[in-house]
Amino acid sequence: MSGRTGRGRAARLAPQLGDVPSVKLIGLGGVGGIAARYLVGFLAAASDPVRVLLIDGDEFEPRNAERMLFSSCGNKASVVRDDLLEFVEGGSLTLAAVEEYVSAGNLQRLIVEGDVVLLCVDNHATRKLVSDHCRGLRNVCLISGGNDGVGEDGAGRTQRGSFGNVQVHRRREGVDETPPIDAFHPEIESPRDSLPDDVSCSEAVLSVPQLLFTNLATASALLNAFFLHACRELRYPELCFDIAEGLMRPVPLPWRVPDPPPAARAEDPPPPSIRPRPTSPASGELG
Repeated sequence: MSGRTGRGRAARLAPQLGDVPSVKLIGLGGVGGIAARYLVGFLAAASDPVRVLLIDGDEFEPRNAERMLFSSCGNKASVVRDDLLEFVEGGSLTLAAVEEYVSAGNLQRLIVEGDVVLLCVDNHATRKLVSDHCRGLRNVCLISGGNDGVGEDGAGRTQRGSFGNVQVHRRREGVDETPPIDAFHPEIESPRDSLPDDVSCSEAVLSVPQLLFTNLATASALLNAFFLHACRELRYPELCFDIAEGLMRPVPLPWRVPDPPPAARAEDPPPPSIRPRPTSPASGELG
C-alpha cells in the first residue's frame, strides 16, 4: 500500500501526545490486558508526560490463562501494572492501578475532563454507565472495543466468536463530534446485563468463552483508533471486523459531523461528514 491520501500526497501520521495528558484504560481482561501492554510500550517511548490509569476490580484466575496474558493471579489492574513497571522506569510516563470496578459512585473521580478513555469491558451495563458519564463532559474521547463470545448470545443466536467492533465517542467543547456509543446500539442503550459489582442481582454472572485471537484483533483496532486520535486523523466513529471472514471496515452512520468552533485552527480541519446508511449497523452482543 502506498500510504497516500486520495489527493495523491503522502499522509504523515504524527501523534500529538501533548493533547493526551491522561489515558484511563478500563477492563484488564482478554482485550484490555493486551491493549495495556502495547499502549504502555508506545507511550513509554515518547518524551511527552502522560499518565495511564489501569482500572479493574476483577481478579486473574488460573482458568483465564487460555486467552489472557498475566504473570500471577490477583487483581487484574495491579498485576498488569506490576508486569509493566520496568518499561516506565526513568521515563515521563506515569502508570498506576485502581482496584475498583467503575460505578456511579466513582466515575466522577476516575474519568475527568480531557481524558482519553479506552473501554475494554465485557458487559453493556458498564458501557452504558461510562457512555452516560462521558456525555456530561465537555472534552473527552471514549474508545470502546468488544467482541462476541463463543456459543449462544442473550437472544439465542449462535456466535462463533470471530466478530468484534470498536466505537469512538469524541466530544469537543461540549459538542459531539461522533455519536455516543449507545446512539445506534440498542443493546447498550437498554442493557440486559448488570454491572459486575451489582450484588443485588440474583443472577449468576458467568464468563462467556472468547477467542484469544479475536481479543487480539479487538485490542489492535482499539489502539489503532487511539493512535489516529492522537494524530488528529481519526475519521470514523465505528469499525467492525470479523477474523473468520478476513474483513475490517468502518461503519457508516447517519451522523453529521458538526462545524468546528470558531477557535479551531486552520491546520486541524474537521473530519468529513459521515455518509448515511439505510440499514442499522451490526450490533451483536459483544463481550
